[in-house]
Amino acid sequence: MSQFNVAEAKSHLSDLLRKALRGEEVVIARDSKPLVRLVPVDRPAVAREPGSARGEVWMAPDFDETPEDFKEYLR
Repeated sequence: MSQFNVAEAKSHLSDLLRKALRGEEVVIARDSKPLVRLVPVDRPAVAREPGSARGEVWMAPDFDETPEDFKEYLR
């Protein structure tokens, strides 16, 4: 685990991001007390394909209509 104080983190942010992306644990601390851990954001396993759910989604014909028993709440 690599620990850096806030001032070091500010001046070496690009390097710390590279380390985190390589899988190294990077911790930013203040007064030698750990505050945050830099970790990479998980990326989706598969690329999304537009239209891949075509034919699987159904919407009721009255989708945009307000239900009768709910109209009293809109007054």
